[in-house]
Amino acid sequence: MGAPQEELATGERSTRNRVARSILDHGPSTVAELAGRLGLTQAAVRRHLDALVVDDVVEAREQRVYGTRTRGRPAKVFALTDCGRDAFDQSYDKLAADALRWIAEREGGPEAVAAFARARIASQAAAYRRAIEAVTPDKRTEALAKALSLDGYAATARSAPVGEQLCQHHCPVAHVAEQFPQLCEAETEIFAELLGTHVQRLATIAHGDGVCTTFIPKTTDAPASTAGRNPA
Repeated sequence: MGAPQEELATGERSTRNRVARSILDHGPSTVAELAGRLGLTQAAVRRHLDALVVDDVVEAREQRVYGTRTRGRPAKVFALTDCGRDAFDQSYDKLAADALRWIAEREGGPEAVAAFARARIASQAAAYRRAIEAVTPDKRTEALAKALSLDGYAATARSAPVGEQLCQHHCPVAHVAEQFPQLCEAETEIFAELLGTHVQRLATIAHGDGVCTTFIPKTTDAPASTAGRNPA
């Protein structure tokens, strides 16, 4: 059977880039999920994924399951590698890391970096706050996700048991955050402040996870705090 007409029209490289971009926007994905989003056959998706794996753009992983694991073998998902993220991320990572290292050495160590991280995210938070205040409480996580997406985080909100999950499928500063976790910690703190509730960071791209995932409980009477990253 020949390739779908859409694939013939757009060309191999264009379709391959669409597959990689879909993983960037939606996080680690199964073959079936990619086929459904892109309107391709699963066979075509597998062929493009095989090529992307050879090029070190994506890698196959066992799907992470939060909560009770169901019976059966976990589905295989495909996630972007560091090389794959670099293809989309044009941040000046080395310059930023060098600057933070200088701050740590000259201005007071990790606490100075933490102060910078809080100031940085606070400067972004005004737009996030406006987005959240413009909607009803049940839409706040979704509004925050949309605001984050405008800043390049490709964020989505989804329902979870007894709460919601805020998922950031891309992080423009992931490589720097590997060396300076204060960036992730300050971000988690501001999420708690903006949403008015305790939040818990379950996973981060900087720690090697496919998606930065933050859990927001349904109740809003818990004090705002950051419990840190939940160990895998």
